[in-house]
Amino acid sequence: MFIIESYSLAVVFCLITMLCWGSWANTQKMAAKSWRFELFYWDYVIGILLFSVISAFTMGSVGHQGRDFLTDLKQADSSNVISALFGGVIFNAANILLSAAIAIAGMSVAFPLAIGLALVLGVLINYTAAQKGDPILLFAGVALIVVAILLNATAYKRKSMGDQKKVSAKGIGICITSGVLMAFFYRFVAAAMDLENFTSPAIGKMTPYTAVFTFSLGIFLSNFVFNTILIKRPIVGEPTNYKAYFSGSFSTHMTGVLGGLIWCLGNSLNLIAAGKAGPAISYGLGQGATLIAALWGVFIWKEFRNSPRGTNGLLIAMFCFFIAGLGLLIFAGV
Repeated sequence: MFIIESYSLAVVFCLITMLCWGSWANTQKMAAKSWRFELFYWDYVIGILLFSVISAFTMGSVGHQGRDFLTDLKQADSSNVISALFGGVIFNAANILLSAAIAIAGMSVAFPLAIGLALVLGVLINYTAAQKGDPILLFAGVALIVVAILLNATAYKRKSMGDQKKVSAKGIGICITSGVLMAFFYRFVAAAMDLENFTSPAIGKMTPYTAVFTFSLGIFLSNFVFNTILIKRPIVGEPTNYKAYFSGSFSTHMTGVLGGLIWCLGNSLNLIAAGKAGPAISYGLGQGATLIAALWGVFIWKEFRNSPRGTNGLLIAMFCFFIAGLGLLIFAGV
């Protein structure tokens, strides 16, 4: 299988993760013009599972290092399989709520609040489990990102006041719930792997490629429960049904699948990088997706248009604090 050997390449992989995790939601925004997000989400999940299979039989099965995918899957201990599956279940619950938050509040608000919170809690959780990286730089970076989140929340409040609308307590609550759940999924997937040795993983542990597949399978299976409930009892809008899903056009379905492919590419690269960067740094950098999503929301989707004077200054400060925080996360592993 393909294994990276240097910290610098691990950082590059994490930055690609950041781009992927912060950009997939554009496909939801594109599909939302004619497609409910509950229906979009099924295609998104299919895209995740599809990429995990492709990755497992290509990068996860070539070369002379480590175990190939099928060999690794056969020897995996049941407790590690369950851990990765459960990580998928937790992620799916968190991500469905994130999708709902995007539909309510937009990318530039949902991502900083939900994923920003997930970044802070997730770094703490993953560093406690595997203490890799300079803790002072790591947590200083997290502190700067917290400031960025608060600035974004202030900007959103100003925008809402400018629109003469109250800040949606429902939207904010969904963001917070999503962020808390999102902070925990990575630990379960990382725990199923031997992060100290991808070349010769401990017996029973999984390689990143097998862990990604098992995790993706957990997302897919749990979606039959979570998304079916959501289709019948949606957070936003009227109930829909599976008949509406199968009536969608090929291009509409492919938009969702593309979103899943993009997200899973980022997830795969992130877990591959975790062996060199450590789970806390790898996860933290990947969740810098908040910055990318906010950039999309502000500059492409114009989610802060017609905001009161001073709002742009808050957004600029938010981006500066995010960039500074991410920089400290990178140097924490040097």
